Amino acid sequence: MSTARFLRRALVQATAFTVVLTTTLMSSAPAQAKSDFSVKPFMGWSSWSVQSSSHPDYGTKWLTEGHIKATTDAMASKLKRAGYTNINLDAGWNANWAWEFRTDANGIPEADPERFPNGIASLAKYVHGKGLKIGLYGGAGLQKPIYEKAAPIVGTNCTTKDIVVLPLTPTNMWGGDWKIDFAKPCAQAYIDSIADKFASWGVDFVKIDGVTTDNIPDIKAWSNAIDQSGRKMWLTASAWPVPREAGEGLQPWANSVRVDTDIECYCNTVATWTSSVDNRWEDLPNWLDVVKPNYWPDLDSMPISNNTGVGIQDGINDIERQSVMTFWSMASSPLYVGGDLANLDRKAVSILTNPEVIAVDQAGVIPTQVSGGTLQVWKKRLPNGKLAVAVYNLGTETASITVPWSQLGIRGNREVRDLANRRNLGEFKNSWTATNVPAHGSRVITVS
Repeated sequence: MSTARFLRRALVQATAFTVVLTTTLMSSAPAQAKSDFSVKPFMGWSSWSVQSSSHPDYGTKWLTEGHIKATTDAMASKLKRAGYTNINLDAGWNANWAWEFRTDANGIPEADPERFPNGIASLAKYVHGKGLKIGLYGGAGLQKPIYEKAAPIVGTNCTTKDIVVLPLTPTNMWGGDWKIDFAKPCAQAYIDSIADKFASWGVDFVKIDGVTTDNIPDIKAWSNAIDQSGRKMWLTASAWPVPREAGEGLQPWANSVRVDTDIECYCNTVATWTSSVDNRWEDLPNWLDVVKPNYWPDLDSMPISNNTGVGIQDGINDIERQSVMTFWSMASSPLYVGGDLANLDRKAVSILTNPEVIAVDQAGVIPTQVSGGTLQVWKKRLPNGKLAVAVYNLGTETASITVPWSQLGIRGNREVRDLANRRNLGEFKNSWTATNVPAHGSRVITVS
């Protein structure tokens, strides 16, 4: 991430509510580790792409009950049938217009009454009524105002001043919150109280942001808190990105891990190709040895929503939008859209709902990079025995990409199907060539 983008995001989020996470000390029963989402990654939408935009109609004040309900309606009518279910609220759901964060008497976050006048429980009921799920956001560490509040922790004789490392020590990727002392028994009780509140509201997903190697115990504590709450919730460990050295430590606790920088350009569109869509091809290979089912590689949101001229634009063209969908699906990354779903264009719907490409993602198989560089080849074996193969032209000129069967570990005559265009290409002997792949373009096939 560039210094400028880091500062922009830090300024927006540095005071965001920080969920406190710790190890399990309050129960003698062994922890279940985490909710099981091993079958397939989630699909849905996240609010951050529009919140982070400098477009005059969006930004942090866009996050309101009315807009979330409109987004829910759009997903239910246009994307739900393809498998998209999650409506995930990012930073600011409990912040006022001045970006000051609200907690109750026990230091538990609660919705800002101007943004969400009917509260999260009511909103969750609305989302669930459409057959969808709802997610909330927090950060690693203890936010300083919550520490100063000395809020009594539910079910204990402790306050939030009793659970920090002394002397006070900064933590998380912002470095603006206090580190928790995980040896103090009330720390887990505090996280449990937050998870219990979220469960009572009907929350289905939790994103914990700013995670570094220092915050591995935080994610473990939140995972255990979800288990004891009795409600199944997806837990993702996030940052921009999570440092690779934290990968193994987080694996037992998180359902997904952010492996790349923010997709957003922090400009008047959602993203641009170089800021920072194209980073994914460089960074995902570093994580392929640790990610797996129920520890999915999170590539961040997909800027596939709107290029029609009404509302916020994706900032990438249709060729690039298809490459995003193909790469995320080959990675078995969570598929979640960034942008204003109220303005979904036809091409975006077509790309996002292609059942053959979605099936590659939902197969829940981590891919192998066959060749890197400017002209890349990736593969993975699908449950039906076929090979999914994707090629990408990351260069600036049209190019043809030949894939010898020997590179894939197969030989002979093979039937090939183009998944993005949903048509059979015929039988190929010993190799297949993707001809005239445009700059930033891709092809994705199955080989029988």
